[in-house]
Amino acid sequence: MVGLVGCQSSSEGPNTPSATAPNDASSSANASDGVVNVYSSRHYDSDAALFKKFSEESGIKINVVEGKDDELIERIKNEGVNSPADVFITVDAGRLWRAEQQKLFQPVKSSVLEERIPANLRHPEGYWFGLTRRARVIAYDSDKVQPTQLSTYEALAEPQWKGRVCVRSSGNVYNQSLLGSMIESKGVAATETWAKGLAQNLARPPQGGDTDQLKAIAAGQCDVALVNHYYYLRLQQDKDPKNRELVSNVKLFFPNQGDRGTHINISGAGIVANAPHKASALKFLEFLTTPETQESFGQGNNEYPAATNAPLPEPLKAFGTFKTDIINVNTYGRNSPEAVKIADRVGWK
Repeated sequence: MVGLVGCQSSSEGPNTPSATAPNDASSSANASDGVVNVYSSRHYDSDAALFKKFSEESGIKINVVEGKDDELIERIKNEGVNSPADVFITVDAGRLWRAEQQKLFQPVKSSVLEERIPANLRHPEGYWFGLTRRARVIAYDSDKVQPTQLSTYEALAEPQWKGRVCVRSSGNVYNQSLLGSMIESKGVAATETWAKGLAQNLARPPQGGDTDQLKAIAAGQCDVALVNHYYYLRLQQDKDPKNRELVSNVKLFFPNQGDRGTHINISGAGIVANAPHKASALKFLEFLTTPETQESFGQGNNEYPAATNAPLPEPLKAFGTFKTDIINVNTYGRNSPEAVKIADRVGWK
């Protein structure tokens, strides 16, 4: 657990004052609605600082329950109509889709959120809204690969990459979302052809997380890998000089700039279906999408803001601008069952 100054954090559940949920999603809280119970799978000190700032500015108390994504989804489901949860924050559109399929969210109508968060980064019916963006990129060994040799995700399935690619398991939601986006853009057959070629080009069986793929490049086990961009920055900024040295020869490439753009995922949040403090919850979500908050929200994990016109956290400026895929991220989850079937059929473990 991460203790929050000025907030209450509990592994057992927040101490929720008795309150009557308002009848609409008005963003103005009243005296009986001055609390927000947040269930979050994000564990960053910068989030804690923002929650404290919100409380100081609004007078609304934040109670936080932290846990793993799927555990929190199951907890809210089991708590049912008696759940004290007002807001659920999680990572990856696939997990947001799972929560929505379990009917854990309620639709929200907010002109503020709709103006700030692009349509492709929020649920079409307002069940959840993106808060940060995560680019799934190609990491490469700059001693062995020139950026001119890289182009698209699809190209990694070509013969020249035989035995040179690292990637984590297809069971990971990040890869399932990537496959889901390709299904949406290119169709099932083309996605399966790509996944089969990628699986045949792997340098080793899938193992570990994205950090492990970067370490595999540094160890000479593979020349390229698929990773979320912030894992690279974590190692680059690590206090341990050995970890910084690991990525000294590793660079990032943002693929598909000549067509649909780089695959983007999100962390996001929605108001829980039985939220007892809906008005305060909406006020909290709107606070998280202000330009200033968006910049700070992304700093804790070096993520890109979701809101339009929000400043970039400083480390991301070095990557410059790039074209992003603009299909609605909600399609990732919708296509995830087919993505899992494709991975099974082609032998991507």
